[in-house]
Amino acid sequence: MSKNGTKIAVLGGASRVGCAAMTLTAAAVFTASALLAEPLEQTSPDAMIQALQGAFGAHPGFRKNHAKGTCATGSFVGLPEAKSYSRSALFSGDTVPVVARFSLGGGNPDAPDAGKGPRGMGLEFRLVDGSKQHMTMINAPMFLAAVPKTFLDNLLAAKPDPATGQPDPAALKAFAETHPESAGMTKFFADHNPPPSYANSAFFGIHTFKFIDKNNKTTLVKWRFVPEDGEKELTNAELTSMPHDFLEQVLIDRVKQGPVRWDMWVTVGEPGDPETNPTVLWPKDRKEFKAGTLTFTSATPQEGAECKNINYDPLVMSDGIAPTDDPVLLFRSPSYAVSFVKRLQGQ
Repeated sequence: MSKNGTKIAVLGGASRVGCAAMTLTAAAVFTASALLAEPLEQTSPDAMIQALQGAFGAHPGFRKNHAKGTCATGSFVGLPEAKSYSRSALFSGDTVPVVARFSLGGGNPDAPDAGKGPRGMGLEFRLVDGSKQHMTMINAPMFLAAVPKTFLDNLLAAKPDPATGQPDPAALKAFAETHPESAGMTKFFADHNPPPSYANSAFFGIHTFKFIDKNNKTTLVKWRFVPEDGEKELTNAELTSMPHDFLEQVLIDRVKQGPVRWDMWVTVGEPGDPETNPTVLWPKDRKEFKAGTLTFTSATPQEGAECKNINYDPLVMSDGIAPTDDPVLLFRSPSYAVSFVKRLQGQ
């Protein structure tokens, strides 16, 4: 949501420091640009970043989106059934180190923690074969845009009017009327209050991905992470009474009590299931299986911590996991890269 309380959806921010990171980011830009020529012509990463700053203000040194965040470290252990679908080292059964970043959606680093809107969980798995796997998720099972231009239009509609400090209600109404595919996510956040802790939220990959097994068989999948602490929501009274900042300290205190865990669940697609539109959910009767368990044993403020300079680019994938042609998914890598460069330049 915006700094003035208006609900809008958000993609992840981007930053990574160092020569190796620059190489990785440049490769991601080339790959995504080659896959996404037409959407890049329609909506540029620069235009998206300008729109984010228009909606949330300019905050040099912070991510352009999901600016407010907390770091965590832990591990992941995959289960055998996942290995039958994907040859990724993520599912080897070995303990895989993980560096995570939990965040609030939006580009305002001083956003209130009880505000309605997306929460994010970015994961960097450091696999035993030396590769990495990124997952960038939000606490909703769908997105509001099937193409990047829709997300751009959402940000433009939510830009505050200088005279009032609030978005123009007519612009927001016009966006909703001309982009009916956004209704599902809008309703989800209207119907669900935010969690009292990151540890009480499920996180969804929103996009469709491909699992590839040792025989090169491809299976369409979606994934989500379900908290073992249980899913909980703030009450309506708590929405107005909670402190401005609480999510970070609650997570730090929770981890001090013992490990905090999420189970990874994978949904298996069937022929005809939409694979390039993150606004559409699959039927509820699709096969699901538990693919592993994510465990965190440490949580810290992001300043000076490892997660701050990781670019949680969802196109960083290990062998055995691949993207679909989802335009929103493919757009994220180049937009993260441009954001990263601007951040290095102090913009």
